[in-house]
Amino acid sequence: MINRKNIFSSLGVVLFYGIIQALIVTNILPPFYQLTLILMCIYALLATSLNMINGITGQFSIGHAGFMAIGAYVSAIMTVNFHMPLIIALLSGAIVSAIAGFLIGLPSLRLYGDYLAIATLGFGEIVRIFFTNLDYVNGASGFTVPSTITWTWTFGALVISLLFMLNYINSTFGRACISVRENEIAAGTMGINTTKYKVIAFVFGSFFAGLAGAIYANYMFLVQPNTFSFLKTFDILVMVVVGGLGSMTGSIVGAVVMTGVSAALAGIPEWRLVITALIMIIMMLFRPQGLLGTKEFTLSFLGKKDENNVTEIE
Repeated sequence: MINRKNIFSSLGVVLFYGIIQALIVTNILPPFYQLTLILMCIYALLATSLNMINGITGQFSIGHAGFMAIGAYVSAIMTVNFHMPLIIALLSGAIVSAIAGFLIGLPSLRLYGDYLAIATLGFGEIVRIFFTNLDYVNGASGFTVPSTITWTWTFGALVISLLFMLNYINSTFGRACISVRENEIAAGTMGINTTKYKVIAFVFGSFFAGLAGAIYANYMFLVQPNTFSFLKTFDILVMVVVGGLGSMTGSIVGAVVMTGVSAALAGIPEWRLVITALIMIIMMLFRPQGLLGTKEFTLSFLGKKDENNVTEIE
């Protein structure tokens, strides 16, 4: 829908892209900051895709790194071994990840809570071990991929993906997913096929995780299985929690904050996990709902108070 808010939002996105692109083209922005910006976009895409499963639908999946790995390796194979165009390689990685998400989600999403978490964790580790022992992609040594991803590709993929996810959440399907999150038994009683909507959200989350993995592979030169360990899923989950479960723009804020902290601590990597843990403890004590909670950030900076005296950002 075209309205004043959407026009201003679009202009803000275009202006932000143009400023960064101009700084890159004129070599004003150092390579380290370019790397950090692209990683922010990749992790924002990962965080929003995980939020579709954990935050919007209320399921507890911790195997997101597995879908990222599938997208990374499939796109790398398409690029290096089959010499496909970049767009085909990216879409191939995302689609195969979505198929994997469907095959895993259909049986797994009949489980609840800790059981679902264990099942998805097992899937992520199976994927990592599979690629570690696969000689076709050089196993643990890593698979070399030409760096063809630019800021334009990464930022464009993030914006398009976010638009799709926000429109999905505001659709009938998205409302059904939210009802499953709020009370699955009540949703089922009202005639909602809870398994169907959980699987749909899982497939979409897997698709965008695979797309993020494909972008990562075509930017970082080298793809290694250990990159996609459980710790990768933990990093993404921290971003989602920091931004706010249920808020897609909150996931972007969480990804920007945590990627920025990680970049700032690049000189002392041994302290990164310690400081990440401290941030999580502080968040749970003083802002357990995350920075944005379940609200979305838009251009209306004048918030209004809800019944709990919480400022709502519109």
